[in-house]
Amino acid sequence: MLTINKKNISTALLIALTVGSMLNLINSYDVFWEGKFTVKNMIRIALTYITPFCVSLYSSNKAVNQSSK
Repeated sequence: MLTINKKNISTALLIALTVGSMLNLINSYDVFWEGKFTVKNMIRIALTYITPFCVSLYSSNKAVNQSSK
């Protein structure tokens, strides 16, 4: 069962912002430094934020569902 609440979403957003920013600095520093913002690079940067958001939201929902059993 999928239970999404505001607390899980806000936590996932915070984690995505933190982890995504760190990963983008590590993996795409050349894009930021040289300003080479192509469509391919922008998709890669966006996915770097979306991935930790999805993982965090899934994990928190799974934990809530397991604790309510």
